[in-house]
Amino acid sequence: MSKTEKDLMDAFAGESQANRRYLAYSQRAEDEFLHGVAKLFRAIAEAETIHAIKHLRTADRVKSTKENLEDAIAGETHEFMNMYPEMIAHAKEEGNRAAEIGFDYANKVEAIHAKLYKKALADPDKFPVQDYWICKICGYTAEKEAPGVCPVCGANTKAFFKV
Repeated sequence: MSKTEKDLMDAFAGESQANRRYLAYSQRAEDEFLHGVAKLFRAIAEAETIHAIKHLRTADRVKSTKENLEDAIAGETHEFMNMYPEMIAHAKEEGNRAAEIGFDYANKVEAIHAKLYKKALADPDKFPVQDYWICKICGYTAEKEAPGVCPVCGANTKAFFKV
């Protein structure tokens, strides 16, 4: 990998993290009823997304949809097979229950994401345009409609939002 390619991927990671961090800051500002500050954080988070996507495309990491689905499956599978189980073990060792729960939720949901991507990869041309429902507690992703109770974290249907 050339220095520029490494720089592009480092910039992509930094911009991506800034986007997520600013969205978290926006939520906190909303919790504190600082709506103007919250909106500023959301606006700049969107700008950081533009930067991240440009860096990723320039690094030639956005391929055909089939290749992108294969890459997404590999990434999600790595997370639920390797990354999160190790993180769960570390959190247990250290007695950090909140991290253990968060890692466990993410681990379970990543397996579901991999299955959804595999379903799309099976026949991308006939993959349906449909709504998805996301649990705002754990990230569980449901097709077509929200479940009455989240199968991962137990949250009720009011915890879901539509995408």
